[in-house]
Amino acid sequence: MREIQILARIRSLAEGGRQHQAILKGIGDDCAILRPGAQRDLVFTSDFVLEGRHFQLDTHRAADIGHKALARSLSDLAAMGSRPLFCLVSLAISPRQTSSWITQFYRGLLDLADRFHTTLAGGDLARFDKVIADVICCGETPRNKALLRSGAKPGDRIYVTGELGGSAYGLVTRKGAAWRRHLRPKPRIEVGLILRRLGVSACIDISDGLSLDLHRLCLESRVSAMISSALPVAQGANLDQALHGGDDYELLFTAPGSRRIPRQIAGVPVTHIGSITKGKAGELWLDNRPLKPRGFDHFA
Repeated sequence: MREIQILARIRSLAEGGRQHQAILKGIGDDCAILRPGAQRDLVFTSDFVLEGRHFQLDTHRAADIGHKALARSLSDLAAMGSRPLFCLVSLAISPRQTSSWITQFYRGLLDLADRFHTTLAGGDLARFDKVIADVICCGETPRNKALLRSGAKPGDRIYVTGELGGSAYGLVTRKGAAWRRHLRPKPRIEVGLILRRLGVSACIDISDGLSLDLHRLCLESRVSAMISSALPVAQGANLDQALHGGDDYELLFTAPGSRRIPRQIAGVPVTHIGSITKGKAGELWLDNRPLKPRGFDHFA
Protein backbone atom coordinates (compact mmCIF):
# COMPACT_ATOMS: atom_id res chain seq x y z
CA MET A 1 0.00 0.00 0.00
CA ARG A 2 1.37 3.43 -0.99
CA GLU A 3 1.53 6.45 1.36
CA ILE A 4 -1.29 8.29 -0.42
CA GLN A 5 -3.54 5.26 0.04
CA ILE A 6 -2.63 4.98 3.73
CA LEU A 7 -3.31 8.70 4.22
CA ALA A 8 -6.67 8.37 2.49
CA ARG A 9 -7.63 5.57 4.88
CA ILE A 10 -6.50 7.56 7.94
CA ARG A 11 -8.40 10.60 6.67
CA SER A 12 -11.54 8.53 6.23
CA LEU A 13 -11.23 7.15 9.76
CA ALA A 14 -10.61 10.61 11.24
CA GLU A 15 -13.48 12.26 9.39
CA GLY A 16 -15.82 9.69 10.90
CA GLY A 17 -14.83 10.84 14.39
CA ARG A 18 -15.00 14.05 16.37
CA GLN A 19 -14.51 17.30 14.39
CA HIS A 20 -13.89 20.28 16.67
CA GLN A 21 -15.48 23.54 15.51
CA ALA A 22 -12.22 25.47 16.01
CA ILE A 23 -10.50 23.38 13.31
CA LEU A 24 -10.96 25.23 10.01
CA LYS A 25 -8.82 22.80 8.02
CA GLY A 26 -7.61 19.36 9.07
CA ILE A 27 -6.01 16.46 7.19
CA GLY A 28 -5.18 17.20 3.54
CA ASP A 29 -2.97 20.32 3.65
CA ASP A 30 0.54 21.02 4.92
CA CYS A 31 -0.81 22.38 8.20
CA ALA A 32 -4.00 22.24 10.22
CA ILE A 33 -5.73 25.61 10.70
CA LEU A 34 -7.11 26.57 14.11
CA ARG A 35 -9.07 29.72 14.98
CA PRO A 36 -9.19 30.03 18.80
CA GLY A 37 -11.48 32.36 20.68
CA ALA A 38 -10.23 35.58 22.21
CA GLN A 39 -10.72 34.46 25.81
CA ARG A 40 -8.71 31.24 25.70
CA ASP A 41 -5.13 30.06 26.13
CA LEU A 42 -3.98 27.16 23.98
CA VAL A 43 -1.69 24.53 25.50
CA PHE A 44 0.42 22.09 23.48
CA THR A 45 2.24 18.90 24.41
CA SER A 46 4.10 16.15 22.57
CA ASP A 47 4.95 12.56 23.56
CA PHE A 48 6.73 9.65 21.91
CA VAL A 49 5.88 5.98 22.15
CA LEU A 50 8.82 3.83 21.08
CA GLU A 51 9.01 0.15 20.17
CA GLY A 52 11.20 -1.66 22.70
CA ARG A 53 10.81 1.14 25.24
CA HIS A 54 7.07 1.71 25.72
CA PHE A 55 5.73 -1.41 24.03
CA GLN A 56 6.66 -4.72 22.40
CA LEU A 57 5.01 -5.84 19.20
CA ASP A 58 4.65 -9.41 20.47
CA THR A 59 2.68 -8.34 23.57
CA HIS A 60 0.95 -5.09 22.59
CA ARG A 61 -1.74 -5.01 19.93
CA ALA A 62 -1.80 -2.19 17.40
CA ALA A 63 -4.99 -0.71 18.95
CA ASP A 64 -3.36 -0.75 22.40
CA ILE A 65 -0.34 1.13 21.05
CA GLY A 66 -2.57 3.71 19.37
CA HIS A 67 -4.57 4.18 22.58
CA LYS A 68 -1.45 4.64 24.69
CA ALA A 69 0.17 7.00 22.18
CA LEU A 70 -2.72 9.44 22.57
CA ALA A 71 -3.32 8.76 26.29
CA ARG A 72 0.18 9.96 27.18
CA SER A 73 -0.39 13.38 25.63
CA LEU A 74 -3.97 13.66 26.92
CA SER A 75 -2.64 13.01 30.43
CA ASP A 76 -0.37 16.04 30.05
CA LEU A 77 -3.39 18.14 29.11
CA ALA A 78 -5.25 16.79 32.14
CA ALA A 79 -2.41 17.96 34.39
CA MET A 80 -2.85 21.49 33.00
CA GLY A 81 -6.60 21.48 33.64
CA SER A 82 -7.05 21.72 29.89
CA ARG A 83 -9.87 20.63 27.60
CA PRO A 84 -8.51 18.76 24.54
CA LEU A 85 -9.12 20.21 21.07
CA PHE A 86 -7.09 18.27 18.51
CA CYS A 87 -4.05 16.06 17.98
CA LEU A 88 -1.38 15.57 15.31
CA VAL A 89 0.04 12.05 14.94
CA SER A 90 3.39 11.18 13.34
CA LEU A 91 3.83 7.42 12.85
CA ALA A 92 6.88 5.53 11.62
CA ILE A 93 6.34 1.85 10.78
CA SER A 94 8.62 -0.97 9.69
CA PRO A 95 8.03 -3.22 6.65
CA ARG A 96 6.52 -5.78 9.07
CA GLN A 97 3.40 -3.67 9.67
CA THR A 98 0.46 -4.43 7.39
CA SER A 99 -2.28 -2.08 6.32
CA SER A 100 -4.53 -3.84 8.83
CA TRP A 101 -2.02 -3.06 11.64
CA ILE A 102 -2.06 0.63 10.67
CA THR A 103 -5.85 0.69 10.62
CA GLN A 104 -6.05 -0.90 14.07
CA PHE A 105 -3.47 1.56 15.45
CA TYR A 106 -5.62 4.48 14.35
CA ARG A 107 -8.84 2.82 15.51
CA GLY A 108 -7.39 2.48 19.02
CA LEU A 109 -6.23 6.08 18.96
CA LEU A 110 -9.49 7.44 17.54
CA ASP A 111 -11.68 5.50 19.98
CA LEU A 112 -9.92 7.35 22.79
CA ALA A 113 -9.97 10.64 20.85
CA ASP A 114 -13.74 10.40 20.43
CA ARG A 115 -14.17 9.77 24.15
CA PHE A 116 -12.54 13.12 24.90
CA HIS A 117 -13.89 15.07 21.89
CA THR A 118 -10.45 15.32 20.29
CA THR A 119 -10.04 15.81 16.53
CA LEU A 120 -7.26 14.04 14.63
CA ALA A 121 -6.20 17.01 12.50
CA GLY A 122 -3.10 15.70 10.72
CA GLY A 123 0.40 14.29 11.15
CA ASP A 124 3.03 12.39 9.18
CA LEU A 125 3.90 8.86 8.04
CA ALA A 126 7.32 7.29 7.46
CA ARG A 127 9.17 3.99 7.12
CA PHE A 128 11.74 3.00 9.74
CA ASP A 129 13.19 -0.18 11.21
CA LYS A 130 11.02 0.15 14.34
CA VAL A 131 7.60 1.54 15.19
CA ILE A 132 7.68 5.10 16.55
CA ALA A 133 4.71 7.37 17.21
CA ASP A 134 4.82 11.02 18.24
CA VAL A 135 1.52 12.60 19.27
CA ILE A 136 1.12 16.36 19.62
CA CYS A 137 -2.01 17.47 21.46
CA CYS A 138 -3.55 20.91 21.72
CA GLY A 139 -5.96 21.90 24.45
CA GLU A 140 -7.55 25.07 25.77
CA THR A 141 -7.98 26.75 29.14
CA PRO A 142 -9.48 30.10 30.17
CA ARG A 143 -6.83 32.80 30.04
CA ASN A 144 -4.20 32.51 32.79
CA LYS A 145 -6.02 29.56 34.41
CA ALA A 146 -3.83 26.62 33.34
CA LEU A 147 -2.54 24.49 36.20
CA LEU A 148 1.25 24.60 36.57
CA ARG A 149 3.93 22.68 38.45
CA SER A 150 5.27 25.90 39.97
CA GLY A 151 2.45 26.99 42.30
CA ALA A 152 2.96 24.78 45.37
CA LYS A 153 3.60 26.59 48.66
CA PRO A 154 4.78 25.38 52.09
CA GLY A 155 1.75 24.22 54.04
CA ASP A 156 -0.10 22.99 50.96
CA ARG A 157 -1.43 19.45 51.13
CA ILE A 158 -0.42 16.84 48.53
CA TYR A 159 -3.00 14.61 46.83
CA VAL A 160 -3.07 11.85 44.23
CA THR A 161 -5.93 10.45 42.19
CA GLY A 162 -6.71 6.76 41.80
CA GLU A 163 -4.27 4.01 42.74
CA LEU A 164 -0.52 3.77 42.26
CA GLY A 165 1.77 0.99 41.06
CA GLY A 166 -0.87 -0.89 39.09
CA SER A 167 0.74 -0.36 35.69
CA ALA A 168 4.19 -1.39 36.94
CA TYR A 169 2.68 -4.52 38.51
CA GLY A 170 0.81 -5.28 35.29
CA LEU A 171 4.02 -5.01 33.28
CA VAL A 172 5.56 -7.69 35.52
CA THR A 173 2.60 -10.11 35.55
CA ARG A 174 1.10 -9.36 32.11
CA LYS A 175 -2.30 -10.55 33.22
CA GLY A 176 -5.55 -9.39 34.76
CA ALA A 177 -6.76 -5.89 35.50
CA ALA A 178 -3.23 -4.58 36.13
CA TRP A 179 -2.09 -5.62 32.65
CA ARG A 180 -5.17 -4.03 31.10
CA ARG A 181 -4.37 -0.88 33.07
CA HIS A 182 -0.87 -0.87 31.60
CA LEU A 183 -2.17 -1.39 28.06
CA ARG A 184 -5.01 1.12 28.23
CA PRO A 185 -4.20 3.99 30.64
CA LYS A 186 -7.01 6.40 31.47
CA PRO A 187 -6.11 10.09 31.14
CA ARG A 188 -7.85 12.06 33.90
CA ILE A 189 -9.22 14.85 31.71
CA GLU A 190 -12.47 15.32 33.65
CA VAL A 191 -10.58 15.39 36.95
CA GLY A 192 -8.14 18.01 35.65
CA LEU A 193 -10.97 20.29 34.55
CA ILE A 194 -12.56 20.10 38.00
CA LEU A 195 -9.22 20.67 39.76
CA ARG A 196 -8.79 23.86 37.74
CA ARG A 197 -12.19 25.08 38.88
CA LEU A 198 -11.35 24.13 42.48
CA GLY A 199 -8.28 26.38 42.33
CA VAL A 200 -5.56 23.88 43.28
CA SER A 201 -2.08 25.34 43.53
CA ALA A 202 0.01 22.95 41.37
CA CYS A 203 -0.44 19.79 39.33
CA ILE A 204 1.54 17.18 37.37
CA ASP A 205 0.65 13.82 35.87
CA ILE A 206 2.35 10.67 37.18
CA SER A 207 3.90 9.21 34.06
CA ASP A 208 7.39 8.37 35.29
CA GLY A 209 6.67 7.47 38.93
CA LEU A 210 5.30 9.29 41.97
CA SER A 211 8.69 10.08 43.53
CA LEU A 212 10.27 11.42 40.34
CA ASP A 213 7.24 13.47 39.30
CA LEU A 214 6.79 14.89 42.82
CA HIS A 215 10.49 15.79 42.75
CA ARG A 216 9.92 17.65 39.46
CA LEU A 217 6.94 19.55 40.87
CA CYS A 218 8.96 20.52 43.95
CA LEU A 219 11.87 21.73 41.82
CA GLU A 220 9.57 23.99 39.80
CA SER A 221 7.88 25.29 42.98
CA ARG A 222 11.20 25.56 44.88
CA VAL A 223 9.89 23.58 47.82
CA SER A 224 10.33 20.18 49.43
CA ALA A 225 7.73 17.54 50.30
CA MET A 226 6.89 15.12 53.10
CA ILE A 227 4.72 12.13 52.17
CA SER A 228 3.42 9.07 53.99
CA SER A 229 3.95 5.42 53.07
CA ALA A 230 0.17 4.98 53.49
CA LEU A 231 -0.32 5.44 49.76
CA PRO A 232 -3.26 4.18 47.67
CA VAL A 233 -1.37 1.13 46.38
CA ALA A 234 -3.09 -0.80 43.58
CA GLN A 235 -4.12 -4.39 44.31
CA GLY A 236 -1.16 -6.73 43.87
CA ALA A 237 1.39 -3.92 43.66
CA ASN A 238 3.96 -3.14 46.35
CA LEU A 239 5.10 0.14 47.91
CA ASP A 240 8.18 0.35 45.69
CA GLN A 241 6.01 0.11 42.56
CA ALA A 242 3.63 2.71 43.96
CA LEU A 243 6.49 5.10 44.71
CA HIS A 244 8.64 4.61 41.64
CA GLY A 245 6.65 2.68 38.99
CA GLY A 246 5.73 4.58 35.86
CA ASP A 247 2.76 4.68 33.48
CA ASP A 248 0.06 5.25 36.12
CA TYR A 249 -1.07 8.52 34.49
CA GLU A 250 -2.81 9.64 37.66
CA LEU A 251 -2.74 13.28 38.76
CA LEU A 252 -0.54 14.52 41.60
CA PHE A 253 -1.62 17.92 42.87
CA THR A 254 -1.34 20.34 45.78
CA ALA A 255 -3.87 22.64 47.43
CA PRO A 256 -3.89 25.02 50.41
CA GLY A 257 -4.93 23.37 53.66
CA SER A 258 -7.99 25.63 53.78
CA ARG A 259 -9.21 24.34 50.41
CA ARG A 260 -11.78 21.56 50.63
CA ILE A 261 -10.82 18.74 48.28
CA PRO A 262 -13.45 16.01 47.76
CA ARG A 263 -12.52 12.40 48.40
CA GLN A 264 -13.78 11.59 44.93
CA ILE A 265 -13.69 13.68 41.76
CA ALA A 266 -15.46 12.63 38.55
CA GLY A 267 -15.80 9.15 40.02
CA VAL A 268 -12.06 8.86 40.76
CA PRO A 269 -10.84 8.44 44.37
CA VAL A 270 -8.59 11.21 45.73
CA THR A 271 -6.11 10.57 48.56
CA HIS A 272 -4.22 13.05 50.75
CA ILE A 273 -0.63 11.70 50.93
CA GLY A 274 1.44 14.47 52.51
CA SER A 275 2.38 18.13 52.68
CA ILE A 276 4.61 20.66 50.98
CA THR A 277 7.36 21.95 53.27
CA LYS A 278 10.13 24.50 53.33
CA GLY A 279 13.54 23.15 52.49
CA LYS A 280 15.86 22.41 49.61
CA ALA A 281 14.05 22.54 46.28
CA GLY A 282 13.11 19.04 45.14
CA GLU A 283 13.94 17.32 48.43
CA LEU A 284 11.57 14.48 49.38
CA TRP A 285 10.84 12.76 52.69
CA LEU A 286 8.92 9.53 53.28
CA ASP A 287 7.77 8.96 56.88
CA ASN A 288 10.49 11.39 58.10
CA ARG A 289 13.22 9.59 56.14
CA PRO A 290 14.92 10.98 53.02
CA LEU A 291 13.37 9.61 49.82
CA LYS A 292 15.52 9.44 46.70
CA PRO A 293 13.46 10.21 43.60
CA ARG A 294 13.45 7.22 41.30
CA GLY A 295 11.37 6.33 38.31
CA PHE A 296 11.71 6.16 34.55
CA ASP A 297 14.34 8.48 33.09
CA HIS A 298 15.39 7.97 29.44
CA PHE A 299 18.82 9.44 30.15
CA ALA A 300 19.61 7.99 33.58
